[in-house]
Amino acid sequence: MARHIYILLLILFSSLGSLAQVGNAQGQIQIKGSVKGKENYAPISGVRVSTDKGAFTTTNALGEFVIRASVGDILMVEGPELETVRYRIKSGEDVDVLVEGYPSGVSKRQKREAVGSRNSLVDHQRFLDSANAYKKTDLEKSIDFIARSMEPLGSSGNKNEFSASLRTLGEIYMFHEQYDLAITNFKDALAAQESNKTKILLGRAYVLNGNYESAISMLEPLVTVRNMVPYQRIELFEALGDANKELNKLKEAQGYYQQGLLIAEKNQISPKEIDLNSKIADVFASEDRVIEAEGFYQNSLNLSKEVAPERLIQESEKVADFYNQKSRYDDEIQLRKRNLDELKQMPRASVATRGLGINTRDTITSQRINYKIANAYIAQDKLEEAIPYLEKSIVEADKDDDLVVQKDATRKLSEVYGYKGDYGKALASYQDYVAVVDSLYVRKEQEISRAARFNREIANTQNRISSLEQERELSQSKYSLAVTEQQLYEETSKRQKWIIYSLIFGIALMALTAFLYYRSNRQQKFANNLLALKSLRTQMNPHFIFNALNSVNTYIAKSDERSANRFLSEFSVLMRSVLENSEEDFIPLAKELELLELYVKLEHSRFSDKFDYEIDVDRKIDVDAFQIPPMLLQPYIENAIWHGLRYREEKGCLKIKVRQVTDDMLEIRIEDDGIGRKRSAELKTTNQKKQKSKGMGNIKKRIQILNDMYKNRVDVSIADLNKDQTGTRVSLKLKKQ
Repeated sequence: MARHIYILLLILFSSLGSLAQVGNAQGQIQIKGSVKGKENYAPISGVRVSTDKGAFTTTNALGEFVIRASVGDILMVEGPELETVRYRIKSGEDVDVLVEGYPSGVSKRQKREAVGSRNSLVDHQRFLDSANAYKKTDLEKSIDFIARSMEPLGSSGNKNEFSASLRTLGEIYMFHEQYDLAITNFKDALAAQESNKTKILLGRAYVLNGNYESAISMLEPLVTVRNMVPYQRIELFEALGDANKELNKLKEAQGYYQQGLLIAEKNQISPKEIDLNSKIADVFASEDRVIEAEGFYQNSLNLSKEVAPERLIQESEKVADFYNQKSRYDDEIQLRKRNLDELKQMPRASVATRGLGINTRDTITSQRINYKIANAYIAQDKLEEAIPYLEKSIVEADKDDDLVVQKDATRKLSEVYGYKGDYGKALASYQDYVAVVDSLYVRKEQEISRAARFNREIANTQNRISSLEQERELSQSKYSLAVTEQQLYEETSKRQKWIIYSLIFGIALMALTAFLYYRSNRQQKFANNLLALKSLRTQMNPHFIFNALNSVNTYIAKSDERSANRFLSEFSVLMRSVLENSEEDFIPLAKELELLELYVKLEHSRFSDKFDYEIDVDRKIDVDAFQIPPMLLQPYIENAIWHGLRYREEKGCLKIKVRQVTDDMLEIRIEDDGIGRKRSAELKTTNQKKQKSKGMGNIKKRIQILNDMYKNRVDVSIADLNKDQTGTRVSLKLKKQ
């Protein structure tokens, strides 16, 4: 039977070996790409694209191809007049392959199209660089350059460049806090081409727009992506931490921040080390864990000292805000005064703050710091100390035309004079406050007017970009026609695939038949073993009862009715437990030890002048965690008493010890200092020597069957206890189930 199974498996493996070159679809992904000339960026059709695992295809009229492969496979691009290019696949993103040479015999029209395609790509990159240059300074110009970068791509249908333009547009909108438009363009960029960078940017835009659940849904699948540079992975964990923090999932946020910090420290990316230390401190501060928060804030300050003075001031102000929240005003004032000194030594008067987004409009200025120092003094009722800092804040804000700070500082100064009872100065300050509010109101109206005009311009430009995207979608019809040509070519290979699939199905059917045959054989063998175990157990029970009844007979023969009754009572308890466990292959070790103790007690009541006994179980052992075949130890104990200790002239000792050998194995020792196996055999009569012990024979068979069924869980060894061959030691090793 086993030989037939081996033959079937050999046929199966031989057939699978012959199909090894066909390729295994497990773990494969669909790779899209294009092949272009290195010199002119013109698409090349009819080029053979294959992998080292045997898959192949050819490029269509637009030089594009689709092939199934696995990460790590080698992609080979070959042609009669092309230099062969080999590329190792690192991810499922699109692949652009540039090759040397260009097929001869192309028409003038094709050459013109190739040159036009090259010029279009050059123009696209030039406009895209210009858009990035104006991204922070002139929103209108940067958006216009994005539109101009997309115009040359209308007819080429190049998805990579189109996606890059939309992604850059999304970054521009995100910098200028137009998060809805940023999200829309990032989604369009992803529709054009999948990219981890775009997904991370989209996740950050969701966070900035308050769509925290959407951010987590977008970013969490990227955690398992491997082909990501360290800086991208840090940004991923940072954005996930930000989203979870806003949802008040502080434990998850801290976990993501910690993962990002480990990568930043490993790759020595100092700016991100500072950011993440500071954000971890923010989480601890939110949980009111002041000591941990101070530790991470101190880390960010120490790292900032090694980067730049501007960064040190940023982090110091953040720590000062933390001190303010905890009402540690003296520490706050001391730190802000130090920041003022540092700010005066810098060539520019303000430091841009860093936040979740890209925008850096909110700045740290001397007037803001002076205003916060004054507030700290006011919180301590130190009004005289607060007044100079409020006056400095007003003067500096007026100098920098910072109406917002000037308004707040003037109002606060009026309130302080009012608290002091100097109502003349309070009134004068309040009048200054009203004048600043009027000026601020006029400015806000102007800003609203400019914003409305600006929004109209943005809408017009965005409509222009949308029309370009629609134009690109129309150009995809050309691509669809080219794909049709490719599909016609692939139809020829479908019949071959059907043949291969049929062969694989036949082999699978044969393998299933072999498996069912093997399983049926195993089940039959298992059933036979169960039947044998049951038979052995039914033989052991009468054997045990017979020996026990002999003991009762001894009491009766001595006319010791009271001892016989007591023995029968305890014997009935033992028999009830034995019969209850007779159908089980394994019972808890604790229950088996209870039965053994009762049995030894019964035997000791008969031979109390022959031996004493000791049962020692290590307290560290969890006896409930181990299982043992029922009545497995009883025959060995019976032999120790009846054939060893009973024949001693002096009183002997029976010891049962349970010790832990390893985490999943323990040892049970049965030791007696009786006359030994050799002397016991010599004392047997001729009739006894002819009869073999049924109890020990059954035990050996049970152990053999159980080990075959449960993979060597029980091991028994018997040896002389002493060198003079007196005494016996039975060692039973039992593995945890």
